[in-house]
Amino acid sequence: MSELNANPADIAKFYDGASALADKYFGGYQRQGYWYDDSDDATLEEGAGRLTRKVVDTLGLHRGERLLEAGCGTGTASIDIAGAYGVRVTGITISPVEAARSRARAQQSGAAEQTQFEVADYHSLPFADAEFDAVVAFESLFNAYDLEHALREFHRVLRPGGRVAMSEISKTTDASPLKRPFPLAREPMTAESWTKAFESVGFVVEERIQSRRVYVNTGKRHLMHFESVRDQITEEFGAEMTEGIRHGMREAFHLGPEDVTYLILCARKQ
Repeated sequence: MSELNANPADIAKFYDGASALADKYFGGYQRQGYWYDDSDDATLEEGAGRLTRKVVDTLGLHRGERLLEAGCGTGTASIDIAGAYGVRVTGITISPVEAARSRARAQQSGAAEQTQFEVADYHSLPFADAEFDAVVAFESLFNAYDLEHALREFHRVLRPGGRVAMSEISKTTDASPLKRPFPLAREPMTAESWTKAFESVGFVVEERIQSRRVYVNTGKRHLMHFESVRDQITEEFGAEMTEGIRHGMREAFHLGPEDVTYLILCARKQ
């Protein structure tokens, strides 16, 4: 049953448009980053890379394994993971624009043999049963219009003993005023709700990390970076879109750690 007032075409169109801006001004990453405190001078790319490793390390990857990145954006994380962990990565995105950018980035970085990128919907994965050793989803499941079905697909394509890791901005309680990141997204969930969702389709949740510093520090860094490139974005994308992005970012990051945390969850298929 659909849980959103959206369909795959709507979501694909959104990312077709958003990926160009993220690729040019945010290092190809469309998600949070990891900074230790206000004195940490890591760039947006470095912060996002740290968070990528923090999530992926929960999977315990071994060289030569096959990893599916569900919602790969423009391929930055898939390429980094393939190089750092010695695994073969298949990245999927519902956006044809993102898939094309991912393939181009892989060619330019010399990672084409270790990675492949496809246009696909994680609600209906075009892969055989037990094809992957691990699955990772960085802030992509908030696009799931039928979360149970998507998680069942992850379970299906994993081998017995295979692992899945996800990361999402999460409510600390059901009463948190945290809103959807954009109109087509799911309502944010608590860590407990995410755990129940994975367990309901047969996964065993093995690790759950909640990081307040990700949300708080990412908000500060992204807003500062946005202001530094605001004139360029306005020139290229127009004042209306630029102001919309600014307003959306301020809305997204205005809450405190009592309302919002960042969740990393890792589960295993029995």
